[in-house]
Amino acid sequence: MLTFNFTRIFKLRGIDKPFSYLVKSGYSDNFATRIANNRIEKMNLKDVERLCLLLQCTPNDLIQWYPSKEDENNEKHPLFSLKRSDKVMQLTKVLNAVPLDKLQQIEQLILNEINK
Repeated sequence: MLTFNFTRIFKLRGIDKPFSYLVKSGYSDNFATRIANNRIEKMNLKDVERLCLLLQCTPNDLIQWYPSKEDENNEKHPLFSLKRSDKVMQLTKVLNAVPLDKLQQIEQLILNEINK
C-alpha cells in the first residue's frame, strides 16, 4: 500500500513544528493540519510540486510503500525503493555530538559525496 509520509521528511529537514512551518509558508490551517498529522490520502499534483519545492525533495520522498507479506523482501518489486526504514536519522543531533575538530573533515566528505 502506498501512503504519504510527511513525518519522515520533516524530521530529515529538522522541522520540529510542521504545522507552523506550513502555515508560515502560506498553507491553510486545514491543509497544514492534515499534512502535519499524515492524515491525507490524496493530493493534486500542483500541491505535491509546491511541497517538493518547499521541502527540497522529490515526490518519492513524500511517499512510502508498505508491502504485502509476499512482497516484503522482494527487491525486484518496482516499488521496493519506496519501502522505508522506521528509523529516521536526525543529522543535526548527530552533528551536534561530533567534536569540533572532526566537523571540517565531515563537511569535506559530504561535499565530495554531493559533487560526485
